[in-house]
Amino acid sequence: MLLILVIFLFAFSSFRNSARKVSAPNIEFIGEENLFVTNETVSKLLIQNQQSVTNKPKEIIDLNELENTLNSNPMIKEAQVFINVDGTLTAEIIQKKPIARISTNASYYVDDEGKDMPLSTNYSARVPLVTGFVNKKELYNVTVVAKKIQSDEFLKSHVVEIHQNENRSIDLRFRKNDFKVQLGSIKQLDKKINNLKAFYQKAMRDNTLNSYSVVNLRFDKQVICTKK
Repeated sequence: MLLILVIFLFAFSSFRNSARKVSAPNIEFIGEENLFVTNETVSKLLIQNQQSVTNKPKEIIDLNELENTLNSNPMIKEAQVFINVDGTLTAEIIQKKPIARISTNASYYVDDEGKDMPLSTNYSARVPLVTGFVNKKELYNVTVVAKKIQSDEFLKSHVVEIHQNENRSIDLRFRKNDFKVQLGSIKQLDKKINNLKAFYQKAMRDNTLNSYSVVNLRFDKQVICTKK
């Protein structure tokens, strides 16, 4: 009798749980505070068989399908969808993180994985502009330099433009100084940036920062400057 009672209660609770209606989605954004994709956009993506999942029985909700739909959005890096015991459907969203903005014949972001990402009408990221000769299928050099800028406080506060030349060499433009920084290739990038910092500190002490038109870092052991 006890075994029959346990089986009955289990079956009854399972039936009630599967028949429970799904409430309005709970959308949580993980990490990034600035929303490139809004709650409303995510809610519209949480559609199954051309119908909202709200007030649908839990048993007919395909969580994998909903996750795949969210992950197909070009603004979303990763999405997880699950339903709690009380019937609350939760979508946890990790957005892509832009590190540079391409501004050539096309406009789009480059994210921290080196992939293109469309611009958002909801928020504009403060990242360096990328100009010059840029191919969407060849973003490696731009990504390496942009990631270096993002991780370095000196560069992050000064660099406003990354320019890629036709031979894929890189130049930088500073926010408050009108000289061009010639990085050249991305080989020995850390060493070149250290040389740039050393030059900048000395030129600032000597009050000569505005005396130069070009700061050339392409050589291994020296910084060559061209005066105006």
